Amino acid sequence: MLIIDSKDCENIDKALKKYKKKYEKSRILNQLRDRQSFTKPSIRRRTQILKAVYKQQMALGQFED
Repeated sequence: MLIIDSKDCENIDKALKKYKKKYEKSRILNQLRDRQSFTKPSIRRRTQILKAVYKQQMALGQFED
């Protein structure tokens, strides 16, 4: 649960902006999407490895189109 401390004189827009930032940082939406379907650990590991290879190739400039 996200709790936002708001002062009495604070504008509602500022409080909403704080809430949105806190919501994005907590990554609640990503967790909900992950829980919707089960992915096998082997597939999860494979995707992590492929992402790491892609990032390394991009950093070295060896990526082929």
